[in-house]
Amino acid sequence: MQPLNAQRRSGHEPVMRRDPAPSRWAYRMQRVMLTPYLRALLRVGLPSFVVLAMTGLYLADEGRRAGVVGVFTEIREKFESRPEFRVSLASIEGCSDDLAEAVRARLGLNLPQSSFDLDLDAARARIEALDAVKSAELRVRSGGVLQVLVTERQPVAVWRTEDGLTLVDDTGHRVAGLHARTDRPDLPLIAGQGADAAAAEALSLIAAAGPLAPRIRGLVRMGDRRWDIVLDRDQRILLPTGDPVRALERLLALDHAQDILARDLLVIDLRNDARPTLRLSTLAMTALRRSQGLDPMETDL
Repeated sequence: MQPLNAQRRSGHEPVMRRDPAPSRWAYRMQRVMLTPYLRALLRVGLPSFVVLAMTGLYLADEGRRAGVVGVFTEIREKFESRPEFRVSLASIEGCSDDLAEAVRARLGLNLPQSSFDLDLDAARARIEALDAVKSAELRVRSGGVLQVLVTERQPVAVWRTEDGLTLVDDTGHRVAGLHARTDRPDLPLIAGQGADAAAAEALSLIAAAGPLAPRIRGLVRMGDRRWDIVLDRDQRILLPTGDPVRALERLLALDHAQDILARDLLVIDLRNDARPTLRLSTLAMTALRRSQGLDPMETDL
């Protein structure tokens, strides 16, 4: 017996069923499309390329480019000209009134103007070009105030040159000119070539002088190598090139023991550590010759 739904077959060929599996080329294309780089290229790269191409075609026209630039320029100008970005006042702090006026004149700013138009680096360079200014810091504060913080150079000595008197700081940098020595009697006097560059060493000598400091009239730089200390009563101390502070301390110890600086001396030469040399005044030399039974009018050949 045969089932009822059985189909009778005739003499025709049997029906071929279609294979649902993809072909070899279709399978390869599906695998290629699943590649991450290709998917990213199709998802991001291709749209970006299209947008850039359209933008390039749009901006190829010079008139369109000028229009776009004009729009952005107008937006920027409106933004920069807003009241909250306008600087209308300059505040100078950290220095004397005279220096503040010089700094204000050196700024050269036409206020009010937008903070975006201020060249703070150039303004700081102009201020630091002043001799009395060690450093300057500029910042724009709220309320439209340009704050200028000035670090003023402090003079530590008066340098005497052929051109006159100059105030110098501890680094030897010029601070200002000086009309007369009596204008700054509180500062020590230095002289000689290279005395400004060695101002720090001169200060260390004055600090080491101790009780001798009130007698110091000045320090002279000799040959840009060493110092001479000029005292009152026309006395002079010749210091060595190396370690002059130590030599001065030895002299102070000798003076404390024998009161040598109170004697009638003109020069105390300490350049030779092994043998200090004393030069007597004319009166002291005459008295010495008389004490030795020599003719004070004779001179050594």
